[in-house]
Amino acid sequence: MQLFYNPEISEETKEFDLGPEESKHLQKVLRKKEGDTFHITNGKGWLFEARLEKISPKSIRAMVLSSEKRHRKMHSLHMAVAPTKSNDRFEWFLEKATEIGIDEITPIICKRSERKTLKIERLQKVIQEAMKQSLRTYLPVLHPPVSLEEFLQTPHPSLRFIAHCHEEEKMELKRRIAPDKRITVLVGPEGDFTEEEVDMAYDKGFLPVSLGESRLRTETAAIYACTAVAVFNSR
Repeated sequence: MQLFYNPEISEETKEFDLGPEESKHLQKVLRKKEGDTFHITNGKGWLFEARLEKISPKSIRAMVLSSEKRHRKMHSLHMAVAPTKSNDRFEWFLEKATEIGIDEITPIICKRSERKTLKIERLQKVIQEAMKQSLRTYLPVLHPPVSLEEFLQTPHPSLRFIAHCHEEEKMELKRRIAPDKRITVLVGPEGDFTEEEVDMAYDKGFLPVSLGESRLRTETAAIYACTAVAVFNSR
């Protein structure tokens, strides 16, 4: 199954238009014709089957044939991750985290962050493409970048963890996770969190966790955390 995306569709929608990009893919790549069917999601849990009604060079008119609401999983994961110096590495994280099943991402700017600006529109596109490729019907929320201090000022009614490389006793993340819970995990920049930042997180109830014996890159550490939460809740 090939999945398409249109955030404007709802369960009440009878007919809708596809934009130029999705229309081009259906016509030029998949060679779809009037009367053919396809699947599309609004990123809010709904999966629709639709039929091509009218095809023009830059748009497609389609009719909804059926709809199905897929329920959210019981647990959720919010990753607060410092953007990597390489844009490609951060995009790779977003792509793989979406495929695994992340719910929210907040880029956090830390004292040792080497990248402090992001092209949010580009990152949103990466997430949308990963959602479609992995056949997921919930689009992860990408929050605007904020400083770590700002992020910590926001209440997080969840299990809260911080992964850092400072020398202290830490329990492995997989031993801290509880089933069917909201979970927030902080992952710092290439240079790690400062001691002051770690203390700020502790003051807000974040617990230190280990992601294994290896020293991991920022994006690898974030994917490790996503995978650990997903595997634990798939039992």
